[in-house]
Amino acid sequence: MTSSRDQRIVVTGLGATTPLGGTITETWEGVLAGRSGARPIDADWVTKYELPVTFAAQLHTPPAEVLAKVEIRRLDPSSQYALIAARAAWADAGAPDVTPERLAVAVGSGIGGVWTLLNQWDTLRERGPRRVYPLAVPMLMPNGPAAAVSLDLGARAGAHTPVSACASGAEAMALGVQMIRSGRADMVVAGGTEAAIHALPIAGFAAMHALSTRNDDPEKASCPYDTDRDGFVLGEGSAVVVLETEEHAKARGAQIYAVLAGVGMSADAYHVTAPEPEGAGASRAMLEAVETAGLQVGDIVHINAHATSTPVGDVAEANAIVRAFGKAAAGIPVSATKSMTGHLLGAAGSLEALFTILSIRDRVAPATINIDNLDPAIKLDVVRGEHRTLPAGDIAAIDNSFGFGGHNVALVFTNP
Repeated sequence: MTSSRDQRIVVTGLGATTPLGGTITETWEGVLAGRSGARPIDADWVTKYELPVTFAAQLHTPPAEVLAKVEIRRLDPSSQYALIAARAAWADAGAPDVTPERLAVAVGSGIGGVWTLLNQWDTLRERGPRRVYPLAVPMLMPNGPAAAVSLDLGARAGAHTPVSACASGAEAMALGVQMIRSGRADMVVAGGTEAAIHALPIAGFAAMHALSTRNDDPEKASCPYDTDRDGFVLGEGSAVVVLETEEHAKARGAQIYAVLAGVGMSADAYHVTAPEPEGAGASRAMLEAVETAGLQVGDIVHINAHATSTPVGDVAEANAIVRAFGKAAAGIPVSATKSMTGHLLGAAGSLEALFTILSIRDRVAPATINIDNLDPAIKLDVVRGEHRTLPAGDIAAIDNSFGFGGHNVALVFTNP
């Protein structure tokens, strides 16, 4: 194997299906328009189980409009979303002719095939074991989405599934960088997926007071940094990138969106759900990402924050940013795009990585919506009201992703 340890890793393809659009182009247009993807859930199980939360940021474009019937039947929604996003990213990268043994996949998920698991449990209880679907196990496996993408693209260098709660999608991209730099693969299709808008996850998140209960105003429920925030809005979808070395990309004449220049990862070892309040672990991840990118903290001109709209989480991340960047933190434009997309759990980090890449390309930090009163505990330059223009020349931005269990991932992107 030829080591690519010192080569720059670039992004050459983007793909997504989200609450704001069936493509990354539609989704980015929705972000720049300041549109919310949250809406009431039109399903009988909301009333049947008397759920305390009756809305979510649901997928904009049904998979049935994109995939074949046999794919819908044989894949859990989490795998369906991943397949849609991966195919789009691969096509965007030019559907390159790459040796299968040099192509790898890394698709993370926080929860996995929860729809298949719970629906098949209902089938078992109500109709008996003979009526359980023969593909139930491969459909519910957390690695099902990675397997589906690997099979579809013929990727044989590896198919991996980081399961790190809400940091899963970002960690998949970090794993993609590692696979290329180790020489295992020339190209990696990496990202995250989630399809957990189901009665049980909603009830579970609501029981721990993690979800917003603004059933009467879903579009304004996700309000990161606002004094009246009361929890996150559950979202679903998938976002995927194509990664390769800059040399490999240029040799095949590929478009290059950005450089994935730095990766930082850490663990809080503090609490299974609550973040470390002073942001010690999260700040270490950010500083490591900046260092591995060969940059200084002063080089960062934009942060796409994890910013879920939970009272504790938003402050902890703000503390982490100040801890990492010191006085410079007050001058870095911070966007909280979950105000529009909701929280896609295992796909959140990868979707926000795409937003970070597009922010660099378009030189814009998107405005966070739904902030009426900025929490005085947030000592950051939060972009709101109007989008912020980013500087010309060479710039760098960070995508933050933090998950239950104390998982912290930060990715630094630069312009190509």
